[in-house]
Amino acid sequence: METIKSIYRIGYGPSSSHTMGPKKAAEIFLSSNKNADRYIATLFGSLAATGKGHLTDVAIESVFADRNIEIVWRKDIVPEKHTNALKLEAIKNSKTIAEETFYSIGGGKIISDSIPPEESEKTYPFDNLNEILKYCNKNGMQLWQVVFEFENDDIKTHLKEVWQVMQESIQNGLTNEGTLPGAIKLPRKALATFSRANSLKSSLRRLATLFSYALAVSEENAGGGKIVTAPTCGSCGVLPAVLYYLKTLHNYKDSQIIKALATAGLLGTVVRKNASISGAEVGCQGEIGTACAMASGAATQLFGGTIFQVEYAAEMGLEHHLGLTCDPVCGLVQIPCIERNVFAASRALTHNTYAILSDGRHRISFDQVVETMKLTGKDIPSLYRETSEGGLALLNGLGID
Repeated sequence: METIKSIYRIGYGPSSSHTMGPKKAAEIFLSSNKNADRYIATLFGSLAATGKGHLTDVAIESVFADRNIEIVWRKDIVPEKHTNALKLEAIKNSKTIAEETFYSIGGGKIISDSIPPEESEKTYPFDNLNEILKYCNKNGMQLWQVVFEFENDDIKTHLKEVWQVMQESIQNGLTNEGTLPGAIKLPRKALATFSRANSLKSSLRRLATLFSYALAVSEENAGGGKIVTAPTCGSCGVLPAVLYYLKTLHNYKDSQIIKALATAGLLGTVVRKNASISGAEVGCQGEIGTACAMASGAATQLFGGTIFQVEYAAEMGLEHHLGLTCDPVCGLVQIPCIERNVFAASRALTHNTYAILSDGRHRISFDQVVETMKLTGKDIPSLYRETSEGGLALLNGLGID
């Protein structure tokens, strides 16, 4: 298994696979081909289908700046390797002098013929969560201790930066007002929700506050703000909302939050290795489902749960999102994406409570649900996998062409 750093990437929204990934690919390609007269970027599959709503063209053009760059949209061609494909060409004297195809496989990670999967450099000697649990049980360890044992020495520094950016995204989201960019003209709700929370009774106030935190991060992402993939941009509001809520309500220390982030990252990495976190590949179950699993496990650890209760909570987080489609209206990471972050955060705390009340024993394992999610994703028709060709994306009630 690869480093959990690939789950937590710091960058700008609205999409890890459609914005962060293509931008990184463009930077890599341009660094080796600066002397061309012009460039062509051809987007395929889901990258082309919802690229405009996800600002894929804007991300690529920002890299090439004042250079001559042409964007070609080919949603009719879906490469077998991955639906999020981008071919970059460098043209000089009317001849192609270089070309390379990149694949944005989720969470801002890209691969190509010259960029092999990071899995080739293993960080962990495990293939699934069951193996990790056996290792923990044998050595009397917690899941976060496994992370600190096998990761490089800078992992704590990285997680501290991740936590700092997560908190800043909440604070910024609770400050910014107005309308989110795009054809929907969706108004931001985080600040209003946070303000109204203070007028509610205690139980509702806590729930509304949690909602406001998830809204804050998700709206920052939709507005192109700075966020952390957890595991993607589209699902970036779940984990920060839960952790910040628990910090402010239960006074958990940052050092405890860092350990919870480590455990959550381990859970997300297991999903990425054995299934996918790409909405274009397996639907939103891979994004929101994984984010909920990460938050459920992290919360259970903070409340003193055993490694088996943590696994149980994470299993529920993913299981209860099986089959969730990815059908963004207008290709924007707004409807239904933002609200899904809100309710996944709430469900994560429910999973935590349910797991803590149990002894951790259950019939279906986390690894089995991961495999089920992968198979389910393959069976979901492509029009429900981040193409905006089915589901909510077809609704005309918004008055949008």
